[in-house]
Amino acid sequence: MRIGLFATCLGDTLFPEAVKSTAVLLARLGHDVVFPPGQTCCGQMHVNTGYQREPVPLVRNFAEQFGDASIDAVVMPSGSCAGSVRHQHEIIAERYGDAALRSGVATVKAKTYELSEFLVDVLDATDVGAYFPHRVTYHPTCHSLRMLRVGEKPLRLLRAVDSIDLVELPEADACCGFGGTFAVKNADTSTAMLQDKMRNVATTGAAVCTAGDSSCLMHIGGGLSRIKSGTRTLHLAQILSSTRTAPHALTEAAR
Repeated sequence: MRIGLFATCLGDTLFPEAVKSTAVLLARLGHDVVFPPGQTCCGQMHVNTGYQREPVPLVRNFAEQFGDASIDAVVMPSGSCAGSVRHQHEIIAERYGDAALRSGVATVKAKTYELSEFLVDVLDATDVGAYFPHRVTYHPTCHSLRMLRVGEKPLRLLRAVDSIDLVELPEADACCGFGGTFAVKNADTSTAMLQDKMRNVATTGAAVCTAGDSSCLMHIGGGLSRIKSGTRTLHLAQILSSTRTAPHALTEAAR
């Protein structure tokens, strides 16, 4: 299968290892991973902040970059960006686009997936050959949980990882408090929600808190680092790409 990899803004600028790990994992599973060089922001942050007409050029560019018929699927390490492409792009195209944009958006929407749902639903794979001998807890991000409804898919993948000690996160479905500009506009509320999330993470004794969105991990990880909790944040793709022959640096450090 020929897979178009979407890096996302945060992946491109702050968390490139999550993007690289996604590419490594998909290639290891035998697929041809391509990276359309003209890709930009999907426009999610504009729409979420109330600007719906402004991201039309971004939506059009996304449809053009990934609409190539030779690309069988579009995969991204982000539930929020996948949710934007699958839901928000259609709204923007209907309200402010032309026929060509509506057609392009529909074509790309049909083949766009968040990483865990692509692995489980499309490839029918839960054991991807990963090895990660550490205690891990999983935070289900809001967009993946409520918009994409990935459900147990990330947990099914994590449970199949060799030597992992996967522990349940109390009140896992509670928002971490990030929400993009929500954390800026409602800083006090965001911080209170983050404190609840960090407290629950601490009760697990996990060495790693993982999730499918770098944005939530940035928020949670920033809080955990400030209190020197000892718990790291790591994208799901980085755990799934780690193997016995090519372990993640966290695994190497533990030896």
